[in-house]
Formats: sequence, C-alpha cells, structure tokens
Amino acid sequence: MNETASAPACVGIIMDGNRRWAKERGLPKMDGHAAGLEKAKEIIRHAFTQDVGTVVLYAFSTENWNRTPEEVGYLMELFGGALMRDLDELAREGIRVRFVGDLARLPEKLYVSAKELEEGSASATSGKTLAVALSYGGRAEILAAVNRLLAEGKQEIKEEDMNAALWSVGMQDPDLIIRTGGEKRLSGFLPWQSVYSELFFTDTLWPAFTKEEFDTILAEFAQRERRRGK
Repeated sequence: MNETASAPACVGIIMDGNRRWAKERGLPKMDGHAAGLEKAKEIIRHAFTQDVGTVVLYAFSTENWNRTPEEVGYLMELFGGALMRDLDELAREGIRVRFVGDLARLPEKLYVSAKELEEGSASATSGKTLAVALSYGGRAEILAAVNRLLAEGKQEIKEEDMNAALWSVGMQDPDLIIRTGGEKRLSGFLPWQSVYSELFFTDTLWPAFTKEEFDTILAEFAQRERRRGK
C-alpha cells in the first residue's frame, strides 16, 4: 500500500547561495555567510513549530576546507561565536543539539564547544533535535564507517552495522531534503541516509528563503506518495 506523506519527521537543508546573495547586493561574501546564519536561526525555529522533529543543516562540507584561508577562518569564527551561542540557547530550551562530521578537523576551541553542547543536551526532553553537518562529507562518512568496522574485525558488514558506525548514528533519516540556491544535486549530503528522501530544489538563495516557502514545500511534501520501492 502506498503511504501518503504527512509532516516530515526529519528535514535536511542544504543552505546554498550565501555568497551569490551577497554578490547580487554588492556586499562582501562574508556578509552573505552572516545573513545565512540569521536565516538558519529563523528557519530552525519555524520548522519546529510545524511538527518537524529533527532538522539537519548542511553547514560546512569537507570540500569547504579547500576555500581560501580567509573565508574558512571567518566561517570557523562564525561557528565558534554566534552559532554556538544560538545553539546553546536552543539547548537551554530543551532542544537536543548534535554535530555530524569529521569534527577532529575543527579548531580545538570549536571542537570542545561542540562536544560539550552535544553532551549537555543529550537528555533534552522536547523531542526536537537540531543536527549540524559540520566538516561533513558523505563519502568520508561512509569510508570512516567501513574502516571502523574493518578495524573491529568485521568480516561481513550488514546494514545495521553501517548505521551504528556512521557519524549520524541514532539520527533519523531525512524524509525531506531541501536545497536552496538553484543547484539540483546533494553534493555529498547524507548519501547513505537519503536513499528514500523526497527532494525539493528551489532557486531562492538561502538568505532570501522564507518561512512561507518552507511551508509551501511542506504542503507539497504532504501530497506525495512514498512507496519505498513497494
């Protein structure tokens, strides 16, 4: 029997278009990243009011480490400052915060803050979770999981073994993935977890994305039939 979707329990968002948004306005690209952070704060809170249980934000990919030292440094400062303050506020409100990625590559101060925030919010009681994909790459995650299982002596790897070895262990697979900015690809975002995700692509640049557009996507999602291969 086909399953008609209702509100997605887990929504993944690829927040693309910060630099182009700034360029269109004659602003430094760093201003685009700052605007993108403000938009993330708005959409996270709105999503939780729409019965979304988990939001997964693609904040910084493993490939993003190849950007200029100036841009990477700015982003790390942004994550370590404003982002962590905002995430700490969410945690105090009872929302679980977790990070998914190769966190060992982060600056030490940011790494320590991320781990402390994860541990401190692990017992959150709201039933809501914000997961931040930080220093994340889908291939890197799968390779890390396989190598971990091989090191444990696994001779045959089953699906449940992979699920337990991934950086995202315990996180619900996304029912819905939204990508802003006009590109129609996932760019390494949760390839293992997204095999049955509904995909939505919008030309809207991330800082210009609105709560109304988010709601429109949710409404369309609710009309889709999710067969899951049946």
